[in-house]
Amino acid sequence: MSLRARLAFLYTAIVGGILFLFGMAVYVSVSATLINQVDAKLEAEAEIILASIKVGAMGVTGISELDRFSDIYIQIWDPDGQLVSYSQNIAMYNAALDEEGKSAKKPYYRDVTIANRAYRVLTVPMVYPGTSRIVGVLQVGTAMDVVKTTQRVLLGVLFVGAAISMLIAGIAGWFSTNQALTPLEAVTQTALQITRADDLSRRIPYKGPPDDEVGQLISAFNQTLSRLENLFNTQRRFIADVGHELRTPLTVIKGNVDLMRRMNCTDDESMDSIESEVDRLTRLVGDLLLLAQAESGKLPLANNLVELDSLVLEVMSQMRILTKDRIKLTLGEFDQVLVCGDQDRLKQVLLNLIGNAIQYTPSGGEVVVGVGKVDERARIMVTDNGPGIPAKDLPHIFERFYRGEKSRTRPRDGKGFGLGLSIAYWIIRNHGGIIEVSSKEKIGTTFCVWLPLAQSGCQEPG
Repeated sequence: MSLRARLAFLYTAIVGGILFLFGMAVYVSVSATLINQVDAKLEAEAEIILASIKVGAMGVTGISELDRFSDIYIQIWDPDGQLVSYSQNIAMYNAALDEEGKSAKKPYYRDVTIANRAYRVLTVPMVYPGTSRIVGVLQVGTAMDVVKTTQRVLLGVLFVGAAISMLIAGIAGWFSTNQALTPLEAVTQTALQITRADDLSRRIPYKGPPDDEVGQLISAFNQTLSRLENLFNTQRRFIADVGHELRTPLTVIKGNVDLMRRMNCTDDESMDSIESEVDRLTRLVGDLLLLAQAESGKLPLANNLVELDSLVLEVMSQMRILTKDRIKLTLGEFDQVLVCGDQDRLKQVLLNLIGNAIQYTPSGGEVVVGVGKVDERARIMVTDNGPGIPAKDLPHIFERFYRGEKSRTRPRDGKGFGLGLSIAYWIIRNHGGIIEVSSKEKIGTTFCVWLPLAQSGCQEPG
């Protein structure tokens, strides 16, 4: 059975159950009201009759006319079971209206059937005053035709009404569930089409309210598709980039090995080239493993107290060797700053950012490094006056293997792989910080690293 059918059946069953309980309550209450009205009428008639007769030691006397209403039947019996008096509308009926009720010791209502007709009978024992001796029995009865007819009509109306209501509920439930589940069919069809065509660019259209359950489901599914598409595209680009990066050093190694084999000698220049390319491959594999750990959230990071100002001075002292008086490396804003983190990883970030700035700044340029506090956060700024980064490249510079225009391509020494900024991004992110970049072509580039200041729980470096 389909989900639509099950839901429609459920709606119908719920409506049917509610109508059954409601109908039963209405039927019982109406029946009780009608019977109470009949009982009140019989009781009033019995009181009038008892007030008009006399009860003596020898029995009942002074019986007056009993024919008050055509639909009220009256009998008076003596203690010996003999009929003393009766109304004329049952003159031809000599049996008691309620045979069992004749022996009642107190007023008693009873439903009886006489000649296939329902009656309601009130039996009242007549007691001699001052004693408990019963000197007669009064029975007052009336036909229940109106009550029975009303009950049958009410039962029929309730049954027909319930059947029509359940039918309407079933149809309404079918259409409402069909309308609600139609978008889910689109989800299923889109998922099947994606599976058959391997096209993650497809999205599920939805014209309903976005804040209902189905809208939220489709929105979440579309977001999942978008993320999957980005992940697969990144994976394809990653495989292509790794293949491209590995091709060059492997080609160099293969060429040098072939040359050495043909010359049957050991060439120092060829050996140095092979060693250089092997070192490049080793660094590439190490960077890839480090980046994989960072992206999986398993990058091992220490939680030590780091003097960020001292670390910046240490890195600048090392990087001045690379400048070779080609550019000017200066210290800008400077303040004592303490953060919690892994000193070696933070140093790796500084080496990467300052090294890139030095590499891409032309001779005679300047690289400025600053460290300070802003709004309870540590800020490191690395600014150069190099060629800048094109606006179209800025959103992608933290992606693996990404390189922009020729102005910021691989260094001539061939040591760069386009992984440094990706690694820096993940290191800072795992420290609870962010890294930002702003750049203008032909003016320069500024990298800004934000880190939370040291809090309680930091460990002193061992």
